[in-house]
Amino acid sequence: MTSSSSTSSSTPGLARFNALAEHAAAAALHEACASAAWGRGLLAGRPYATVEDLFAASDAVMAGLTAEDLAEAMAGHPPIGRPEPGDPTSAREQRGMAGASDELRAEMLELNLAYQDRFGHVFLICATGRTGEQMRDAVRERIGNPPEREREIVRTELGKINRIRLARLVEEDAPA
Repeated sequence: MTSSSSTSSSTPGLARFNALAEHAAAAALHEACASAAWGRGLLAGRPYATVEDLFAASDAVMAGLTAEDLAEAMAGHPPIGRPEPGDPTSAREQRGMAGASDELRAEMLELNLAYQDRFGHVFLICATGRTGEQMRDAVRERIGNPPEREREIVRTELGKINRIRLARLVEEDAPA
């Protein structure tokens, strides 16, 4: 079997997540995604037999989030290139901007502001593994989208981010 077999079986990290008291699990899920509806949906599905089951539940709940739920989720994300001080998760995910030139940083700030003016929320992209230039190109491309199309792209990107964060949450050596 491929290396993905580790994500399709039960792990000690998943067992630990399943065993958390509800308030602790809710707090851990809120760290992954600021949408209360998403967190409640995942809590309702516990215990999960496999990490893939957890991912599938996340995807299903994400697909059903309202515009208000998505707005709540997006409010938990800092603008690209400006992670909150003391937020190691966003800093890690936005690593591609770490070595960006002052020119690229200024351009991203300008594009982030224009995007926020157009759509009313931060530009959201699964930044993990992307360079600053790739993120800039994505915001340039997406800023012209109709709002309905952009909301569905945001939903997809948020789903990718949530999967990455859930995977970290259920890693074998993750703290309880």
